[in-house]
Amino acid sequence: MSSRTHRITRLGTRTLSVGVLASAIVIGIEAGAHAQEAGGESERQAAERVASGVNVAGLYLGGKTTGEARKAVKRYVATRPLLITFRDESWRFAPKTLGAKVNVNETVRAALDAPEDASLTLSVDVDRKKLRRWTKGFARTFDEPLANSEIVLRDGRPTVTRSSKGRKLLPVQTRTAIQAALVSNDGSPMPLPVRTLKPRVTEKHVGLAIVIKRASNRLVLYKPGGRKGMQVKRTFGVATGQPSFPTPLGSYEIVNMQRNPWWRPPASDWARGAAPIPPGPGNPLGTRWMGISAPAIGIHGTPDAASIGYSASHGCIRMHVPQAEWLFDRVELGTPVYILDA
Repeated sequence: MSSRTHRITRLGTRTLSVGVLASAIVIGIEAGAHAQEAGGESERQAAERVASGVNVAGLYLGGKTTGEARKAVKRYVATRPLLITFRDESWRFAPKTLGAKVNVNETVRAALDAPEDASLTLSVDVDRKKLRRWTKGFARTFDEPLANSEIVLRDGRPTVTRSSKGRKLLPVQTRTAIQAALVSNDGSPMPLPVRTLKPRVTEKHVGLAIVIKRASNRLVLYKPGGRKGMQVKRTFGVATGQPSFPTPLGSYEIVNMQRNPWWRPPASDWARGAAPIPPGPGNPLGTRWMGISAPAIGIHGTPDAASIGYSASHGCIRMHVPQAEWLFDRVELGTPVYILDA
């Protein structure tokens, strides 16, 4: 019994060994077949060449093998930054800086599948978020605000600042143009899509300006023109504020214009208990009121012609009635008013 059992065990061992050997033979045959197949595929790829006359984005690949074509495409892309231009300015950026990556395998596969003399474009993957961030950052350094001409006071007289155009990068159009340029990669400059910003007010279109000289009780009206952009149009004698109610110094503008105004008592001790006065011959504002941005202060006519030339008002600037009417017809809301101690 023991001897038989031993023989069965040995027989079983022999049977298992034969099975293992058979499996090993089968695996070896299959592995050899796969290796032969892989080797054949590798040999086939190595022997595959791009058809004659084929170019990708201007890079000639005709006759190159797969490996040669890959190397050529990688080298070509790495040495061709994108040239961006605007008028006489230019910038160069590597494609990866703009969020672009050339898909070399797809590009080469398309070249291998192309017929003779075909012209192809690069297969480019663009990281849109990276390109958007680049566009925003570039715009911050590229954009320039426009400048309108303004009237400013220099050395006691109004002068005109220079106007200038501005520029603003168009972000959506810029990203679209960059993606197209990266795909074509033909080396030609890419003009930036830009909107030119034009000033609304230029040196030739500034309006009038008023300078009031408090010490000499003069109002000088300036018009555009002359070496500094402004020249005297007309000068008037006026009355300004008493020492106890001085006309305020500073830069202001006309903010309120009324024909035949009512006089209404201001919130001041000197007018306490006074009643409003309707338009008419006795109105202390005359027939025209040009209120400025200083509280309760304005340029107006006066029936008290004898006060002109003196510091006689409660802070306002008085004019002869006909002259106030003449001035009223020529100025407008926003006309600058400069009050000097001169």
